Amino acid sequence: MNKKEIEDLIKFVAKAGVSEVSLELKDVKITIKNAVAQRVENHAPPVAYVAPIVAAPSAVVQPVATPVKEAAKASEDSKYVTIKSPMIGTFYRTPSPDKPNFVSVSDEIQPGKVLCIIEAMKLFNEIESELKGKIVKILVENATPVEYDTPLFLVDPS
Repeated sequence: MNKKEIEDLIKFVAKAGVSEVSLELKDVKITIKNAVAQRVENHAPPVAYVAPIVAAPSAVVQPVATPVKEAAKASEDSKYVTIKSPMIGTFYRTPSPDKPNFVSVSDEIQPGKVLCIIEAMKLFNEIESELKGKIVKILVENATPVEYDTPLFLVDPS
């Protein structure tokens, strides 16, 4: 079983939402446990009673306006491309603690450039860029866990 097949299996487990998958071949035995799915299965959400809301006869409902800053930020970020995590694991910005970061904010990137490493089950997977652009923002702190489709970088493709 090669690295790509193992990555595909990890992606499948993440998408399927199952808590555990075991695969046994001639010379390989793999068990993948999805901690997020296990927490969902083990802890059912508590049922809450919501009392009905009774409005006073003279009450006037005012519409709530969204802040202008949030709307401006959303439209500003829409021109950027988000690079997301292709797997569950731990995000690392450097190849080792004593080495420099793969990329930093304002770095130009090309297709094939290594952006980070995601460690899953003691396998260190290099995440490469699939587009040309400039790193605008790094959305994840170094050495933090990420899930499938977690936004990692904002890239300006222009």
